[in-house]
Amino acid sequence: MKSELKMNGAESLVRTLVHNKVDVCFSNPGTSEMHFVGALDKVTGIRCVLGLFEGVITGAADGYFRMSGKPASTLLHLGPGLANGLASIHNAKKANSGMVNIIGQHTLQHLELESPLTSDIEAIAKPMSHWVKTSKKSEELSKDGAEAIENAKKAPGQISSLILPADTAWGEGGDIVKAKDSAYRTKVDKETIQNIAKFLSNGKHSTLLLGGGALTVEATLLAGKISRKTGCGIITEAANARLSRGAGRLDMLRIPGAGVVDRALAMLDKAGQLVLVGSKPPVAFFGYPDKPSLLYREDTPIMSLVDVDEDILSALTDLAVELGAINESPKFLAEYKRPEVPNGNITKEKLALAIGNKLPENAIVVDESVTTGRDFFPATSGAPPHDWLNNRGGAIGYGMPVAIGAAVACPDRKVVLLEGDGSGMYTVQSLWTMARENLDITILIFANRTYEILRGELTNVGVQNPGPRAVDMLTLDRPYLDWVHIAKGMGVEAIKVNDCKKLLDALDIGIKKNGPFLIEIIF
Repeated sequence: MKSELKMNGAESLVRTLVHNKVDVCFSNPGTSEMHFVGALDKVTGIRCVLGLFEGVITGAADGYFRMSGKPASTLLHLGPGLANGLASIHNAKKANSGMVNIIGQHTLQHLELESPLTSDIEAIAKPMSHWVKTSKKSEELSKDGAEAIENAKKAPGQISSLILPADTAWGEGGDIVKAKDSAYRTKVDKETIQNIAKFLSNGKHSTLLLGGGALTVEATLLAGKISRKTGCGIITEAANARLSRGAGRLDMLRIPGAGVVDRALAMLDKAGQLVLVGSKPPVAFFGYPDKPSLLYREDTPIMSLVDVDEDILSALTDLAVELGAINESPKFLAEYKRPEVPNGNITKEKLALAIGNKLPENAIVVDESVTTGRDFFPATSGAPPHDWLNNRGGAIGYGMPVAIGAAVACPDRKVVLLEGDGSGMYTVQSLWTMARENLDITILIFANRTYEILRGELTNVGVQNPGPRAVDMLTLDRPYLDWVHIAKGMGVEAIKVNDCKKLLDALDIGIKKNGPFLIEIIF
């Protein structure tokens, strides 16, 4: 698209982002990105969200994609800035979240001088990206930006990393470029549909294992119809990028996650033959002595209906038609039900009851509760309809940044963040951004003052009687973290609770409040 504007490279890139509906930039800029910052000031139509740490920025882009289905851009400073954001990019890649990383670079001439901040940015970016390019000509920068957007939008969502040398940014730029349409999904062939139908009808017990795009409301209802017709079970992967659940939606069991291999093995032992629907064969989070890495028996018959990058909804529709299930009523629908009101001292079980009691309709639950939240699902299955977001990549510190992105994507929905105290400290700077943007997030901090999951991992690897030095490496009480003061120091209202009544009252306040509110839960 020809433009009459005289633009430098940075402005042509920003205008190309806006033209292609990449209208949010999560940013932590440095010196080499100042021309991009200047361009953001000139161009309307793009929201800039500042973060104080790059892992917050890239994690926010992950959460934004999960709830909007659109990639956001990030702005990162050189190789160290990208490196700081890699853990969250890893989580985003595992969650199939698309994003466009704009990574500043020295001028092309300055690179030859090996200054302190010089690094091989392409080499840093490649393991966590699907597409990487250094843009070396100002007049081609907008074309490179369009290519980055095109790749980020490829199903199911991809990571693009565009490296921007400073002189490419300040040189005279090109035109605004429209990205090619790349979001299409291929349909599953008729033979596969027929083979899966025969597999489900062979008289053996079967289970659908749902993941990715199979966890939307429409897709899960189709799975419920298929279950009604064939008698198959339905389960989900241990961690899901976005799961639609609650009253009127499918009540599905989730494969137990990290640290509980025996529970996962027991569930899948009963599953029978497996049909993968946007999912992969289930494996343990880690390898352990004397425990299998596969969570299913090696002789388990497994077939794949549809991959995560294919048209999952049409595959389930075609399968339901093939089985004569399209007009069936879905099985496993959850009925509206609030659990009993807890009282007395706070326990993990009572926490689940409290959340199930207070979860508002259409909430977005971002879950990094780790060990505390292993049994939250049963108590919340009958709550009003909501979405539940898990950590697909396992890199700690996912929850707070993803909550930011979800809140930016859906300003009309309450975000409820379930956060461990140890994991929360990895990206604690997120609180400042929540306050700055007045994001509607209620934050529950489970302050058990220990890395409890690692205590379990000691046992899993064979350390039965850890000594004081080992235990000390896993505790957070010397000194203990005062989350109320931490939150208030970053502009977030906060309260500390240590019994169920105070917790329920605090949840009422947080849910009614239009903005960030933190509850530190001592138990």
